[in-house]
This record gives sequence, structure tokens and C-alpha cells, in this order.
Amino acid sequence: MDDFETRTFTLDEAQSLLPVLESLIKRAVDAKRAVEVIEGRLQELARKIFLSGGYFVDVTTVARDRTALNTHVQAAKDSVAEIDAIGVQVKDLDSGLLDFPCFLDGEIVLLCWKLGETRITHWHTIDAGFRGRQPIDERFHVRRSGKSDTELPN
Repeated sequence: MDDFETRTFTLDEAQSLLPVLESLIKRAVDAKRAVEVIEGRLQELARKIFLSGGYFVDVTTVARDRTALNTHVQAAKDSVAEIDAIGVQVKDLDSGLLDFPCFLDGEIVLLCWKLGETRITHWHTIDAGFRGRQPIDERFHVRRSGKSDTELPN
């Protein structure tokens, strides 16, 4: 997707979306963690079967785990798809890291928010990534005229 197709957000727009996005990303993170737990159980079972040359398997439990695994995988995919449909980028499911494309000083930058933070306080260039996070400064705030420095020109 090129910059002309990327939805951009003002800081205020991004902040206003946080309650919905926090719920979605939390659901995705929780589902991912559940998947990891179930996969661990199934891998341990496979290891026991391999090491012992055979093992009594409770087929009902394994079937239940596989069904739960698929349910959690789908929940994570659905949550990420909803976030993506809003125009927000999921950067890391382990930490719940989201980026909001924002127009600033003639270029697209990313407002950066992580699950657990109460508000968006940092941004970074597309190339810098999370390690290049910088504090939000006055350029992101609405001027008295009602125009935002982050809005695309008409």
C-alpha cells in the first residue's frame, strides 16, 4: 500500500480510538497466549509419544485442544483484521504494539501505542521503528484555528 492509500490519523483521532483498539488488541494477545499454551501441551504429548514409542492418548482431550486451538487462532486473526480495517497497524502481538499512520511535516510518520499505556505519548518515523520512538511534541497538537498540523492538505 503506498502513502496515498494509507489512512492517516490526527493525534486526537488516534487517542479517541484507543478504547476500542485496546479491547481488540487485548483479545488478540490473549488468544495468542492461549494458542501458545495449547500448542505447548500438544507438543509435549507428541514428545512423550515419540520418546516412549507409543503412549496412551486421551483422544477426547486432544480433539478438545485442537478445537480450542483453532478457535483461539481465529479469534486472534479476527481481532487483527478488525484493527487493520480501521487503518491501524499491528506491529507486535506479544506486547500489543500498534502504530497509527499520521501526516506530519509533509511525511507519513507513525504514532506509537502499546497495550498498558494510557494514551499515545510517542511517535517514530517509518524507518526508525519502535527503537526510534520520540515523545509527542507540539507539532501534533491542534492549533487554535482548529487546523491540525498533521492533516493532509486539500
